[in-house]
Amino acid sequence: MLYAIPLMLVALAGVCAERSGVINLALEGIMIFGAFMGVVFCRGFIDAGWQTEQGLLMMIIVMFLVGICGAIFSLLLAFSAINLRADQTIGGTALNLLAPALVLFFIYMIAQQNTLGLSKGGAASWFMIRPSTFGLPKDYSWGPFIDLFINKVYPATYVCILVFILVSIFLYKTRTGLRMRSCGENPQAADSLGINVFKMRYLGVCLSGFLAGMGGFTYSMTTANCTSTGEVAGYGFLALAVMIFGNWTPLNIALGSLLFGLFKCIAAIYATLDINGDGVYMLSQLGISPYVYRMLPYVITLIVLAFTSKNSRVPKAEGIPYDKSTR
Repeated sequence: MLYAIPLMLVALAGVCAERSGVINLALEGIMIFGAFMGVVFCRGFIDAGWQTEQGLLMMIIVMFLVGICGAIFSLLLAFSAINLRADQTIGGTALNLLAPALVLFFIYMIAQQNTLGLSKGGAASWFMIRPSTFGLPKDYSWGPFIDLFINKVYPATYVCILVFILVSIFLYKTRTGLRMRSCGENPQAADSLGINVFKMRYLGVCLSGFLAGMGGFTYSMTTANCTSTGEVAGYGFLALAVMIFGNWTPLNIALGSLLFGLFKCIAAIYATLDINGDGVYMLSQLGISPYVYRMLPYVITLIVLAFTSKNSRVPKAEGIPYDKSTR
């Protein structure tokens, strides 16, 4: 879950943009910007006197604020792709190059180094849900399966589950979501019915930036242990692969994210992984280089993508600038 949650959020972000007809290759850059803003906001809250017991509320508030920052940053892509009808691939690539340079510049201004962290505290002490959160003893256990969702879990897990449900309902059960999807399939037909294509595409890109910013913050607070370094380990590009593998549908994207998270977890703990509980660490005894295990999540993603991409159904108007004169 630790590795799957930010990936799922960002992949859902890509769906929102591409279902409206805009290719959002800037997911990596928006994540980097969101990770930086998340650390900045957390530092501000902590310096303002927020205590450890207020960490859960602080994380939820900051996730929302970072989402707004991501949406604002994504407006650069929206303006170039929708109003200027520029090449969306080039626009997304430009933002991916701009974000780390901008973030590292501000990090150096704030901390005079290449890494920005919290002024005090850490991810485990500030943001994790533990038995003590519910007023129970620290060693209390509900059982292995229930502990997965209640003990030593980040609230971002619940936020991601909620986002998954809301995005699914929005895209497939609401009038606005259906209109937005129509603009990604046939914008000329949508315009003939009185739907504002530009407005729907702006909405899709802003939602995409909002979720990608939240994903970047989640990465910085969990996987990166409350730090911003101007990079997110390629999670934005991995999210694009998971989105294609998931055929632009939320449920398949969730399953693809969990698959990547599983192999990422194996790569992280292979040396101490006891598969059947017999005290034998089989994976570590195979004599395989640790670099192979570290490459495994990415190799698996490429293999699955190679076999499933031919069956993917891309939104028909994806990446095509809309021009009313072509109706």
